[in-house]
Amino acid sequence: MGALASTGVRRARGRLRTVALIGIDGSGKTTQAYRLAESLTAAGLPATYHRNAGGRRWLGRAAHRLGRPDAQSLLGRDGMLLAESVLRWLAIAMTLIGGLFSGRVAVMDRYAACQYASLRAHGGHRWERLVRAAYRLFPRPQVTFLLTVEPIEAYRRIERRGTDHESLGFLAAADLAYRTLPEYPTFVPVNADLPAEEIAQEIRGHLNAWLAAGGEPTDYAAPVTELVPLQARP
Repeated sequence: MGALASTGVRRARGRLRTVALIGIDGSGKTTQAYRLAESLTAAGLPATYHRNAGGRRWLGRAAHRLGRPDAQSLLGRDGMLLAESVLRWLAIAMTLIGGLFSGRVAVMDRYAACQYASLRAHGGHRWERLVRAAYRLFPRPQVTFLLTVEPIEAYRRIERRGTDHESLGFLAAADLAYRTLPEYPTFVPVNADLPAEEIAQEIRGHLNAWLAAGGEPTDYAAPVTELVPLQARP
């Protein structure tokens, strides 16, 4: 985790605009992103859920219709990763543009870090520099929650929902990829092994300062008693 540089009064800049939830498949990102958008809206901060998917499931269905087992067999590993990178870039861009006009808090189900982790987990390291250059256009969310879950539990959840499949080996590789990203110290880790309601409460707890201030800047005079990622502070 990143440490705050000093104690004392710290003034936040700007209102809450973007919150991202990231993590391996099966960590509960979608469930928690929906819950967060609803709770922010109920608390007086109108928010909208956005699923910034990379099109992997759509590509997989297209591959099945063409008689291929999956997207990678249709496009090749590099082709699949580049297609996913482009589709996710477009999804994020449309979300951010829409947010400029709506003025609502954008709750992001996946963001740029998810693509970097996907590249690493699939062995596409050589494309990471290019993809990062393209994604550099996007601002970093004010808060990025990393939902952490044991790969074996994520595997069980995916098998239970029955809509797709990931190997345990890939989930372990994806978990490692998130933990080794250079952005990792800025993430707010949330234990996603807990019941969904407890996870939602923990996420809300990190955003209490914004909620109390109606999304506007606020002053902090309390001493720092623990190490907290900078991205957790409004």
